[in-house]
Amino acid sequence: MFLLQPRFLLPVAAAFGFVGLAFYVISDGGAALDSALVMLFRDPANPSLPIGPAWFREMMRDLTALGSFIGLGIATVIATLTLRLCGHRPLAVGLVLNVLAAVVASTLLKIGIGRERPDIVEHAALTFTASFPSGHAFLAAVVLLSIASFAGIASRRADIARLCLWVAWALIIAIGVSRIYLGVHWPSDVLGGWCLGVAWSSLATFLIGRRAARSEDDLAQVVASRSEAAG
Repeated sequence: MFLLQPRFLLPVAAAFGFVGLAFYVISDGGAALDSALVMLFRDPANPSLPIGPAWFREMMRDLTALGSFIGLGIATVIATLTLRLCGHRPLAVGLVLNVLAAVVASTLLKIGIGRERPDIVEHAALTFTASFPSGHAFLAAVVLLSIASFAGIASRRADIARLCLWVAWALIIAIGVSRIYLGVHWPSDVLGGWCLGVAWSSLATFLIGRRAARSEDDLAQVVASRSEAAG
């Protein structure tokens, strides 16, 4: 039964998880736990510094940059152009609209909830918006999971789809953890961003990806029919 399959249960659970975390954040119920988790990434002798050598801190800044508007924007442009050049116009257009809608949603949620950034440690990266949900975590999940899913649909190969999803998840986790490590997000911000991103990208894949795939199937059938008639 479809409703009991993981591909349905996971995004539903993620959506409920985000709602629960949003109420959790608004009620300020997890401040102590969030603070304790943030401090795990700090040097006990000097809490102003993240743990690890200087090169590791620089690596985490590089990772967090992958989840920035520039990093995800470049990934979106490359994926969109690739899909378009390979003849998958509906997927390409759907990807752009999906990402733009997610950016708007992220901005509105941050403004609406208005959570303050962590103030117990010095930030190791610049910040300009509110804290919940983490825009890096949310948008990275939306962009990378959507690209992976659309690539799987376009290729029609399960092995390519699995590879893209594994790479996407590795980057999503790394970007999210880097935000906590750099002290610019509470752990619940990142977890909330992941939950919303999974739910969002799953819905986008269902509504945009599957519909685009059916449109391409219909087009292929029309072309095949005309070829047979011409022959």
